[in-house]
Amino acid sequence: MYFSIIIPVYNRPDEIKELLDSLLVSDYDEEYEIVIVEDGSTTTCEKEVQIFKDKLNISYHFKENSGPGDSRNYGMKVAKGDYFIIFDSDCIIPSQYLSEVDKELTTNYVDCFGGSDAALDSFSDIQKAINFAMTSFLTTGGIRGGSEKLNKFQPRSFNMGISKKAFEDSNGFGNIHPGEDPDLSIRLWKMRYETRLFPKAFVYHKRRIDWDKFSLQVNKFGKARPILNSWYPEYSKLTFFFPTFFILGFSVSVFLALFGIFFPILCYALYFILILITAIIQTKSLTIGFLSLIAVSKQFFGYGTGFLKSYLKIILLKQKPEVVFPELFFKIKS
Repeated sequence: MYFSIIIPVYNRPDEIKELLDSLLVSDYDEEYEIVIVEDGSTTTCEKEVQIFKDKLNISYHFKENSGPGDSRNYGMKVAKGDYFIIFDSDCIIPSQYLSEVDKELTTNYVDCFGGSDAALDSFSDIQKAINFAMTSFLTTGGIRGGSEKLNKFQPRSFNMGISKKAFEDSNGFGNIHPGEDPDLSIRLWKMRYETRLFPKAFVYHKRRIDWDKFSLQVNKFGKARPILNSWYPEYSKLTFFFPTFFILGFSVSVFLALFGIFFPILCYALYFILILITAIIQTKSLTIGFLSLIAVSKQFFGYGTGFLKSYLKIILLKQKPEVVFPELFFKIKS
């Protein structure tokens, strides 16, 4: 099996250098290629890629900006492999990653897989707090992951793999972003392809280091979900509504507290105390524990409000997603 690693990048040359540095210490002995797709960047990573030309089997491709989904498709079209592994540029790859993927595919082959993410000790406190919010079983990360079976997993495009055959049959990613990865998973399921979680194939994902960017990101996640539910209603789940119920319930709890009814707001207080304690224990840091409270709050509020706005417009008012949320759609150019 010949792996092609596909990495779209947009104005992040420093991240590409870190990612490629991590691949230099891979313990995987077989040959593989790396395909870098520059998505119309104004600050390109071509110089950084040149540094690795003699160390890695790597190619560089520049194209017009058309979004990460289309850039991944472009990379898979020009790649030589029969199995594609896709990373975001803000990932650092553990040395055993490719060996673990090869072992999983050899033992129990699947045409599409996804892996999880973790935080390195070198990450900033904010990055670690955001990672906690996005992966904890107490937050939407845990709810989302726990609602999926390991053999019915929706891979996330920062860390996933897909066979050449499945890519060609499905035409790859669509033009919605975010949401292109669950959209692809569902289309593959409908074509009777299987997906699976590879628990040991994790990456170190730096995610966003700015609170405003993180809020914008999770807000877009919330907007995308009702659109996907409208396309594939049979795959809609009650857990997708949880962040919206959470923030609406919090508003009601504050209102009731003004009239001396404190039980609901106390339940929320206990939940956030649990978040704090769990984050401190998990990260071994009081600072990250308190930052995790901010991250979880922004996660619920951003996703919940985005979901509510999208649900009203897309599900109830039957408006066209591309018209009401043009920021979620790229025009396909390649």
